[in-house]
Amino acid sequence: MTDYTNGLQKRAANFAPLSPTSLVTRAAQAYPDAPAVVHGDDVTTWLDTLNRSRKIAGALRAGGAGPSTTVAALCRNIPEAVELTYAVPMSGAVLNMINSRLDAEAVAFILDHGEAVFFFVDAGLADVAQAALEQCLAKPKVIAIESDGPVGEIDGVLYEQFFADASPLGENELLPGDEWNALALNYTSGTTGDPKGVVTHHRGAYLAAIGNTLEWPMQQHPRYLWTLPLFHCNGWNFPWTIAAMAGVNVCLPSFTPATLIDTITDHDISHLCGAPIVVNMAVGELERRKATLETRVAVMTAGAAPPAAVLERAESVGFDLTHTYGLTEVYGPQTVCAWRREWDHLPADERAAKKARQGVRYAVLEELSVRDPETMEETPRDGETIGEVMFRGNVVMSGYLKNPTATDKAFDGGHFRSGDLAVRHGDWCASKKVAR
Repeated sequence: MTDYTNGLQKRAANFAPLSPTSLVTRAAQAYPDAPAVVHGDDVTTWLDTLNRSRKIAGALRAGGAGPSTTVAALCRNIPEAVELTYAVPMSGAVLNMINSRLDAEAVAFILDHGEAVFFFVDAGLADVAQAALEQCLAKPKVIAIESDGPVGEIDGVLYEQFFADASPLGENELLPGDEWNALALNYTSGTTGDPKGVVTHHRGAYLAAIGNTLEWPMQQHPRYLWTLPLFHCNGWNFPWTIAAMAGVNVCLPSFTPATLIDTITDHDISHLCGAPIVVNMAVGELERRKATLETRVAVMTAGAAPPAAVLERAESVGFDLTHTYGLTEVYGPQTVCAWRREWDHLPADERAAKKARQGVRYAVLEELSVRDPETMEETPRDGETIGEVMFRGNVVMSGYLKNPTATDKAFDGGHFRSGDLAVRHGDWCASKKVAR
């Protein structure tokens, strides 16, 4: 019998922890002069984005950031939010992107519960940030981002000053010591009580970012429009996906139907994500203009399935929809309507019925199932028997911060219990029937 353990072990030469930070480094090495972040007429290359991220990481590390440090950010979809998504994990700290739509009381709870040490504040959200700081017990170091005007009453160092004199972290310092280390802290909505803090790790974020490239039609150098909030599951991991593909992050802090369509056309957008309401907004504006897109735009949407009429309208004006499902606890979307060519020629209502079926697992997810929550037996593939959607694999959260009871309940039975209900079909697809 051959002994495969004798002298064969992990070494620096054959093992490195998986982390999405390596995708940013690779983009800058391969395409240093290619655009990475665009906001209006401002363009930052991948090399400049990496260098700025390394300096921000260096400033955080010099300020004591490490694996037990929470770095909170209250930002719209501005270039600095993209930089922080790259820089904070590079520093080894934990990124906590806070929902910019929350009130001051909810923001204060998150700052306290996560024990934020640093707090980056978008000037456009200065009022709610200041009110939150007055309520919370945490006393984080505040860094104010002059996004589109003065920072108002926020008492803190300015963003560019924070890292202006910092020493950039070396490239050999940008990976975590352990891929299981926490990368991000994202809070659930808290509709039935205080929100729960979902902890995700470097390994899962790396795999989820790669998973996006496998499940969505995306060529090298995509031009991705940030309509999906970056605070939402770290933008469904697309900041790192765009790095993997050396694409362009086109920032859009806020938008109307008109500015949405103008940005899509002016910046030759190829991809965007968003809720069905964003799709309706874009389609309605193009119909109002009696126009169609010159080049087709891929749209990933989650939530309620698009009705047949909406699907037909979207396709007619130039949008190609991909329907997904996921949760914060699984890094965002992890199931997809895996489209088949033979469905292309179905009538609109039949195509819509197919697109409503979200339940083919991403390639990076080890197991997706629909089970009886009591017996844990899988439901039959009859399109009728309702069960609970459950996940198992590397793209499932580490757990809930400071909440072992909720963590144990979520993982009871050896799977992550989503709380969402679905049926299974004979061709392996699952249809989500009831949102939690």
